[in-house]
Amino acid sequence: MDPSPENTTSEYLDLPLREFLDLVASDRPAPGGGSVAAVAVSLAAGLAGMAARLSTGELADASALADRADTSRRRVAPLARADAESYGRVLDASRLPSEPDPETRRERLRDALSGAADVPLAVAEVGSEVAGISARLVEGGNPNLEGDAMTAVLLADAGVRAAAMLAEINLSSADVDDERLGRANELVEKTAATVRRAKVSHGRR
Repeated sequence: MDPSPENTTSEYLDLPLREFLDLVASDRPAPGGGSVAAVAVSLAAGLAGMAARLSTGELADASALADRADTSRRRVAPLARADAESYGRVLDASRLPSEPDPETRRERLRDALSGAADVPLAVAEVGSEVAGISARLVEGGNPNLEGDAMTAVLLADAGVRAAAMLAEINLSSADVDDERLGRANELVEKTAATVRRAKVSHGRR
């Protein structure tokens, strides 16, 4: 198996964990920060799903929360590969010769960078949702799983912050100023508020 950025989306999910970690640490450009952020949010969603399934005695909507966590996990996990693929398109554009048509190269690179912002922004969207699910479990779920739920909140928050930053970097490099920048900041602020709420609940339990 050749897990290069040019290959299909699902392969990261098929790798043994040790192999994936070694790949992240290798001298290859991908998987990088966006892929790792997607995996972090996926793990947070998994923890939330577990905590919800073990909270049916405390929360009437525990099963619904578990379903939402599962849906989030299925949405975000493939984005680890999608991020690598979008970064591969940026690399391809950057390798285009500057001459005799420098404007074409600039446009291709700008378009690739702008497109590469969409994947981490999607990771941040899911991460914010996962943080909200996890905070609900901190507040009223099984107290024996409070640590797991709080871990999910914090891990999702880290994924949101990292992914939003990557989206901003790509948009800045592309010299694009659109609504995605505002949305990235909104997600960071919303998730930070969720973390604060969960910490208050944690302190009361």
